[in-house]
Amino acid sequence: MEFKDFMALLHPVVAVAIVFPMLGVVLNMAWQTMQRRQQIASGDKSKIPPVVGAEHVKAGKILSGSVVGVTLLGLGYPIFEHILSKDVWSKNSFQVIFIVLMFVATIASLVMLYRSTPALWRGIFATLTGAGLVILGTQDGVYRRTDEWYWSHYYIGITAALLMVFSLAIIQDIYKDRSNRWRTVHVILNSIAVMLFLGQGMTGTRDLLEIPLNWQKPYIYSCDFPNKTCPKP
Repeated sequence: MEFKDFMALLHPVVAVAIVFPMLGVVLNMAWQTMQRRQQIASGDKSKIPPVVGAEHVKAGKILSGSVVGVTLLGLGYPIFEHILSKDVWSKNSFQVIFIVLMFVATIASLVMLYRSTPALWRGIFATLTGAGLVILGTQDGVYRRTDEWYWSHYYIGITAALLMVFSLAIIQDIYKDRSNRWRTVHVILNSIAVMLFLGQGMTGTRDLLEIPLNWQKPYIYSCDFPNKTCPKP
């Protein structure tokens, strides 16, 4: 393996070491929060401490930021690897500057989303963060697998990241809404997100098997993938 190949592993390493453990913590706290709420609503005394709700919110914020961060990391490697290998700077320096500014703007929007309180600004910064992820995902070099979008690590990951951004944006609305409509939306969308995370585990493993090492690319990409044949050496 070359240095480029090790850099490509940063995305899955962060996902395995941070994102998926945090997902387990958030799910456990979500289950305890729901149990405590149901026990209190039925008139029983719950043994689950009241702080579990606040801890669930705190862990959920960390998870959401981690998902967006690992998504940016997963997009950043192939984008900049493409820029360097294809010498894009000498051909189109404006595109490189635009990409760098998009990364900066997306990260800044995420930070402001954490700090914003009014619903309008939360909506604006959530939209900017999501738009930044989508725009960066359209850049050359990203392994999108568009022909199988329904089973694509990229499309599933972008969808999960957008759901996490939306969850960040509505946290304060959940506690203000007496009708629990936002809470219901939160539960439904994050249940979908959990399924997407499971899909990410499978598709990510598949893509690691399919994407060749740097020195193998000239040989592998000369193969006829539809017919599953390669030229003889």
